[in-house]
Parts: sequence; structure tokens; C-alpha cells
Amino acid sequence: MQLEKSPDWLVTLFGSVVDDARVERRQMFGYPAGFARGQMCCGLFGPYLFVRLGEEDRSELLRDGAYLFDPMGGRPMREYVVLPNAVLESESRLRSWIAKAIAYAESLPPKANRSKQGDVDTPRPHTTRGTVRSARPKRRPPSRS
Repeated sequence: MQLEKSPDWLVTLFGSVVDDARVERRQMFGYPAGFARGQMCCGLFGPYLFVRLGEEDRSELLRDGAYLFDPMGGRPMREYVVLPNAVLESESRLRSWIAKAIAYAESLPPKANRSKQGDVDTPRPHTTRGTVRSARPKRRPPSRS
């Protein structure tokens, strides 16, 4: 599936308003996204800018013309909303919603770091190179019949 590229003006706008030192910028869905304490708080998806908000702020924004973020159709991401054009056209309003998204993400428990294989990053015990492990299956305790 070919995803629509974000317009250059939107990528530039996103970069200029997501300039908070508490936010780590990285890719999500192949687009720029912002993460606070490991939790995604905002990002781009094609021609849309979305934010993650608490229930009260999300309800307010939905009344102002935003809609639920549904990147794949049929399964909206419940805490995320796509910002309406009226918000994108006002840098002060946009910065305000981005700040609320960052604050909400920071209120959530921090996400565990994950490696590229999807395993939680934990210190691994030191092993000596070339150690051979037995291929013998573990013994099961005798069944009680």
C-alpha cells in the first residue's frame, strides 16, 4: 500500500511547532512524530497533523471540527484526533494544542524502550563466546495419576 507523502509545508510547520526539548522526534508510520516520555503525542500522516489528548480536550477539539485519527480505516486510534485546518492556520492555536498533547503524553506512564526486534531492552547476562548449550529437552516432572 502506497501512503500519501506529507506536503512540504506541513512537514516544515510540524518541525517549527514541535520544538519542545521534552519531545523526541522520530518516524512513525513513515512520517514525522513527536514522543514525550516514550509516548507518542503528535505526528503527521499524509496531509494530516494529529495530536493525542485526554478526554476533555479531545471532546473540545472534536466540537471544533477535528475528527478521530483513523490511519487504516475502520479502527480509529481512540485518543488521537486530526486537527482541523482552522487550527493549522493559526500558529498560536496549533502551539496550544501541541502543548496540551505533550502534557497529556507526559501524564501517562513512560513506555519501556524496545529494541528493533520488539524485545524490551534489559541487560543481558554476559555469555562467553562459543558456549555450547545442550539441545536436550528439559525433563518434565512425572505426572501424578
